Amino acid sequence: MAADREKIQSFNIVVVGQANRLQYEAILFAASLRHTNPDFQGRLFVATPNESPLWSSSPTLRNKAVIARLEALSAEILPFDTPEFGEGYPNGNKIQCLLALPEGEPFVFFDTDTLILDDLARVPFDFDRPSASQNVEGTWPRIELYGPGYTAIWRSLYDKFGLDFDSSLDLSQPDEFWKRYLYFNAGWFYGRCPREFGARFLRYATQIRDDAPEELVCQPMWPWLDQIALPLVIHSFGGGRDVLPTGLLDGEVSCHYRLFPLLYAREDDRVVEVLETIAAPNDVKKVLKQYDPIKFMVYHGRGQKVRALFDRQNLPRREQAIRKIIKEKGFWMR
Repeated sequence: MAADREKIQSFNIVVVGQANRLQYEAILFAASLRHTNPDFQGRLFVATPNESPLWSSSPTLRNKAVIARLEALSAEILPFDTPEFGEGYPNGNKIQCLLALPEGEPFVFFDTDTLILDDLARVPFDFDRPSASQNVEGTWPRIELYGPGYTAIWRSLYDKFGLDFDSSLDLSQPDEFWKRYLYFNAGWFYGRCPREFGARFLRYATQIRDDAPEELVCQPMWPWLDQIALPLVIHSFGGGRDVLPTGLLDGEVSCHYRLFPLLYAREDDRVVEVLETIAAPNDVKKVLKQYDPIKFMVYHGRGQKVRALFDRQNLPRREQAIRKIIKEKGFWMR
């Protein structure tokens, strides 16, 4: 059993941390991982972008208190270069950071605004079959009245990179319905080698940005570029949808909360319990109180006031409605 457990957990985790809110979210991510996975055998990297002309101010982690807290949580600070994407498209960090990770070692990327809630050994990762979060809505492409449809747009991308489009389809879904086409949220994804995965991800993303098929001429690229390229990368490595059991990541084992008011409004009690438990120690609190959304939501009780506004069993169907209620009460922060 111990050998099986070690085999399950023999992978690295990476999140992006930089000199903004991500550095505080990275502390919470690391603290939640250590709290719920004390025997985790892999390495935790907090990747931070190096200075470059593509950033108007340095994005690099330099808050000594934040760095000390991350290192106390056994996180390794990993600098990486951003030659293709910078301040204009910070989502590109999640692509470029992969090239700095140890070659040939399986990895899982998580967005920094994520909490680990339970044992990652419950997740049966098959690193030869990559996948990504299906906690996603049909945000892209945006279909114009007289423009190409979903099939034409997605097929043009698969053709551009020499991939088999038809085998990517979910034939249980109707034609020209967004769920028929491979599409992921890039909040988490994994693969067998970060440099192999990252190099292809970077190549696909930059070629879509610089030389998109004509079917994409009216399509917005920002902020969706990573989510346009990601399904192509995953499909190219033999992965796809429904590779992992549902209800684990983005469920019982992890939560991609995104913003603290939304966390308190809609997430399960377990998420709030983990957040407030890991934020409680004084050495953590001292650092996290530097960031106002955590200071007021977690430590000053504003989050519990937000929570009292909503019935988690009967939430508004649209996130915009949740945001509107919170803002009307004067509790919104980001």
